[in-house]
Amino acid sequence: QVDAVRVYVNSSSENLQYPVLFVVRQQKGVLSWQVPLIFRGLYQRTYNYQEVSRTLCPTEPTPETRPSDQIIFVDVASMAPFNIAYELLVTRLENFQLETNKAFNFTASPSQPQYFLYKFPQDVDSVIINVVSDAAYPCSVVSVQDIVCPVYDLDHNVEFNGVYQSMTKQAAITVQRKDFPGEQFFVVFVIKPEDYACGGSVPSSIHGNVNRTWNLQRTKNLQVTIVPSIKKSVYVQAMFFSFLGFLSFYLGSVIVAFVHYISTGMRLTLSPGSVSIAGSGMMTSSHPISASTPEGSSYGAIDESSSSGGRQLSSPERRAPAGSDTDSSVEEESDFDTMPEIESDKNIIRTKVFLYLSDLSRKDRRIVSKKYKIYFWNIITIAVFYALPVIQLVITYQTVVNVTGNQDICYYNFLCAHPLGVLSAFNNILSNVGHMMLGFLFLLIVLRRDILHRRAMEMKDIYTLDYGIPKHFGLFYAMGIALMMEGVLSACYHVCPNYSNFQFDTSFMYMIAGLCMLKLYQTRHPDINASAYSAYASFAVVISLAVLGVVFGKNDVWFWVIFSMIHVLASLALSTQIYYMGRFKIGECYVGMFRRALMVLYTDCIQQCSRPMYMDRMVLLIVGNLVNWSFAIFGLVYRPRDFASYILGIFICNLLLYLAFYIIMKLRSSEKLLPIPMFCIVATAVVWAAALYFFFQTLSSWEETPAESREKNRPCILLGFFDDHDVWHFLSAAALFFSFLVLLTLDDDLDTVRRDKIPVF
Repeated sequence: QVDAVRVYVNSSSENLQYPVLFVVRQQKGVLSWQVPLIFRGLYQRTYNYQEVSRTLCPTEPTPETRPSDQIIFVDVASMAPFNIAYELLVTRLENFQLETNKAFNFTASPSQPQYFLYKFPQDVDSVIINVVSDAAYPCSVVSVQDIVCPVYDLDHNVEFNGVYQSMTKQAAITVQRKDFPGEQFFVVFVIKPEDYACGGSVPSSIHGNVNRTWNLQRTKNLQVTIVPSIKKSVYVQAMFFSFLGFLSFYLGSVIVAFVHYISTGMRLTLSPGSVSIAGSGMMTSSHPISASTPEGSSYGAIDESSSSGGRQLSSPERRAPAGSDTDSSVEEESDFDTMPEIESDKNIIRTKVFLYLSDLSRKDRRIVSKKYKIYFWNIITIAVFYALPVIQLVITYQTVVNVTGNQDICYYNFLCAHPLGVLSAFNNILSNVGHMMLGFLFLLIVLRRDILHRRAMEMKDIYTLDYGIPKHFGLFYAMGIALMMEGVLSACYHVCPNYSNFQFDTSFMYMIAGLCMLKLYQTRHPDINASAYSAYASFAVVISLAVLGVVFGKNDVWFWVIFSMIHVLASLALSTQIYYMGRFKIGECYVGMFRRALMVLYTDCIQQCSRPMYMDRMVLLIVGNLVNWSFAIFGLVYRPRDFASYILGIFICNLLLYLAFYIIMKLRSSEKLLPIPMFCIVATAVVWAAALYFFFQTLSSWEETPAESREKNRPCILLGFFDDHDVWHFLSAAALFFSFLVLLTLDDDLDTVRRDKIPVF
């Protein structure tokens, strides 16, 4: 048992010109202070205290001295020309050493800091120091320091040594035995003279008063409990759980593929004249297959002559010499058609009231496929150039935290932050493994479909088989890479989560949402979808706006005005492009583009209110614009601090709106949902609902001060290792995976339907 001594002094004098000086000399150090003790606050405000109490640095007993013997000299002096009364009291601390799993209550103030000793038990390698208080203020600081004298226990020097956190109602620090060679440390508690560091305000009674002294009574009741942290075996269990849990998805995928292979083999045995397309549906090659729905009930049906005319026009353009490898630059058609080809002009075809997939899949399939593969190669390049500086930056953040000991830099859930090596919260990083593993699994699934599709083309001239949705896998590959990169960048963000690097966690979320919308649109508009260059340029603009929002989006009204205008104008421009099926080039004239948008509203909504020319598109665009304008107004009025999440909300709402519209129109067109996409839709809804529940269990918030954020910290809920946010990582990875499968399998029922029977919406 280590003994400690506490010295209490009091003086009634408030004369700052002649303070009373106290010097305490010990065996290994000297401690000094003055009364009145002066603390400086914000804007050079000063606070003085007449009562001061300090704990002297304890000395270990030696063979030459008895355990209870300590020699201490206390010198008292003042330069005052008059007598000053003071009181000096030296007491022995009975409860200086803290015990494991035993709560200890005490009181501290700015002039009366406290610190205590803790020694690691033999079987404990790591402990968590939990500190709680019923009152948020006054603001306090909790510090863990090595056994070195003097102990830094005042507001102006507590940050000089060890690890420290600011605190309102709760603080937690994880301490490992390996960091303290002596297997013991001091836990120091300091009360700050002002509360602004914890999110509070300066007391109203001293606003506007500079260089005055105030004898404020700022005491705080605290309770400290030191509990053992998890053992190394829990780390191993958590790693096995993370990897085996997601490897089960691989096993499930193998089982589904095997069952599909067996069922396909049986159908091939029963029907020798059939061929599998892209590993999904079956179609007979010897006889044409009619539409899956009666022609009279199909969506937007027109007479057979019109459909056959569309097929005849598309055949010469889609046929290409065998083995030709045309560069993607030849994919664009001339804007000037000769008279004999006027009937095949894309602008004339796209003005039809009822469009079919054969009208929008007229380009050479191989050229279009190359165009979409650019998405895959570009996103790999973007990922490398984006991730490398991010990794370097977060390593720097973690190094600064480890060197300075300032745990206010990173917003962890300190009640469930398990360190490993140099990482302060390994559990938050490990939980992102699901994104990487499921992203890679999705790439394998897409690769399998791609290979099966290529084999089908080798078995039969696919260009004569105008059935099903055109198979272009470039966007799917890009989505798989984006999911993997989301895991990498989310892990980077959680190395040191804070306000400055939150955009790392959201950048590829924007790209995932954008790629999903592009893929959904590409499904029935393969010839007019955006190119990879324009799509990624748009994502770059969005990420640039997100960075500007982090810098200027807190309180600057001008930024929100400009952003809202850009948002509304972009919505109108995109609506014009979608409504006209890409027949109007944005680059031709921006003024003309918006004039044309107004003309659309006039002709289709005012002159023909009863029935716009493209009713379904008009309904989608009206609802979409109302949603986006609502977001713009909300941002302009409330100006949310979390600008990155605000933009992500815009992307997600637009994606959900378009997906709902697509499924509704698919069912309205009497198309079917096969068991696998139906299962994926249900799984997506269920897993997203569970994931969002855990997402909204806020465990920290960089929108507040670090001390206020720690009030939201909560213990682990899974295996004693993962917290609510880690569970969100697991479930969101699974939800994104199922969402991708929905897009991949949604139109498998159309593999046996002619393209001139598949409506476009």
